[in-house]
Amino acid sequence: MYKNKKIICVIPARLASSRFPNKILAPIAGKPMLQRVWEAAKKVPLFDEVVCAVDSQEAESLVKSFGGTSIMTAISCKSGTARIVEVVEKSGLDADIWINWQGDEPFINEEMIHNLLQSCDNNNEFIWSLKKLITKPEQIDAPNIAKVVCDAQGYALFFSRSAIPYSRDERDMDKLIERKIYFKHVGLYAYTTRALKMISQIKSSQLEDVECLEQLSWIEHHLPLRMHETQYEVRGIDTKEDLIQAEEMIKEQAL
Repeated sequence: MYKNKKIICVIPARLASSRFPNKILAPIAGKPMLQRVWEAAKKVPLFDEVVCAVDSQEAESLVKSFGGTSIMTAISCKSGTARIVEVVEKSGLDADIWINWQGDEPFINEEMIHNLLQSCDNNNEFIWSLKKLITKPEQIDAPNIAKVVCDAQGYALFFSRSAIPYSRDERDMDKLIERKIYFKHVGLYAYTTRALKMISQIKSSQLEDVECLEQLSWIEHHLPLRMHETQYEVRGIDTKEDLIQAEEMIKEQAL
């Protein structure tokens, strides 16, 4: 229990990744990627339970081989959030808060989880995520990096792959970086059971479809998304090049 909350970490593990098929089975320094993620999650003492939400017999067999717990979910799930919704609805598991730790992110650490859950005892909050200050000018306009702007209380106002806020008068990126107003979204989520039930009733919006960012539909339906700042960022493995870099990092850190 953390702050009197039962917390279950769910690792969505989709086999048919479009950019890197079967990547969760790919070995990183001698261990399958999904096993690396599982072991990292099991090291976090805040979690009462860790489960993998899989969509294939191969992934299910892998989880069994390293002593983990898996729950079969539909291949048709569009996102990790949708997979967690299915776990909540069908598994019989019960928790106050559910963590979404993607199956291709072996470098999330305990401090990031503390950052994420720092206000989880606030009964007015339902969904939490993280943001990180952008310090490299080239990331402001990078479409592969989702940016976020928040209100004065720290709730997300909007996410975009474009530069937000857009500076009308200043286009010197170094000067914009100095103002410390640009934040990237760090794709780690926590949800209450109530929030997941509400999300399950929401259809994807035009904004979500255009930006390919599921959280835009939540905001459009007035689900408050509390953003906390972290100095870390997730390092998802989306390509074989990412896999090579991950292996080098693991060897350097002797993990």
